[in-house]
Amino acid sequence: MSSAVTKFLVLSLLLTSLPLSAQEDEANDNRKSNGQLGLPISIPLNPMGQFATAGTGVTYGAGYNFTRRHAVIGEFMWDWLHPTVGRLPGISSANAHSNLYTLTANYRFELRGQTFGTYFIAGGGWYLRHSSLTQTVVSGEAVTCTQEWLWWGATCSSGVVTNEHTLRSSSSSNLGANGGIGFTVRVGEAPWRVYVESRYHYAPSRFVHTQLVITTVGIRY
Repeated sequence: MSSAVTKFLVLSLLLTSLPLSAQEDEANDNRKSNGQLGLPISIPLNPMGQFATAGTGVTYGAGYNFTRRHAVIGEFMWDWLHPTVGRLPGISSANAHSNLYTLTANYRFELRGQTFGTYFIAGGGWYLRHSSLTQTVVSGEAVTCTQEWLWWGATCSSGVVTNEHTLRSSSSSNLGANGGIGFTVRVGEAPWRVYVESRYHYAPSRFVHTQLVITTVGIRY
């Protein structure tokens, strides 16, 4: 979590240090460009939620406002997850991790007042999930090969996990989709707003489909 917060603060400084010429007019709440930086908290849904716990990461987006209500946003998200304790014999949360990278194009419909606002957002794009084991695992013939082991990069033979895994990994790249709702509150001078957003993400990944509900808190203009 501390790593995610550090990345979030660094990117916040970069975003707020953009030159004035690129901001078109900070006093104008109807600007043509948009940008956002957020800290996502992800909750995996079943069956993925049976062996991956809540995670966090960072997300950044930028796009174009056609009108005050209609906009498109290109968005990049990096989210990391950890295994559920006890689901993988011999493996702790410190020795396995999974990174989810997304690059999506999204449409946003917004109803924005002077102080408060709400919006609906939906889109799709590229979802890459990479999982890995970072220690040797003496699994033995008693460990049945399950979706959990395949998710975290293990290999199987005759229905059981193969012995002595070191630095194993597994990747899956697919097209996916997302949709959700968000709320904004104006902070300071226009166009800056704090936003809270909840979005459902789905991608038909290998072994187990990627399904998460991600709640993001961040700042945008």
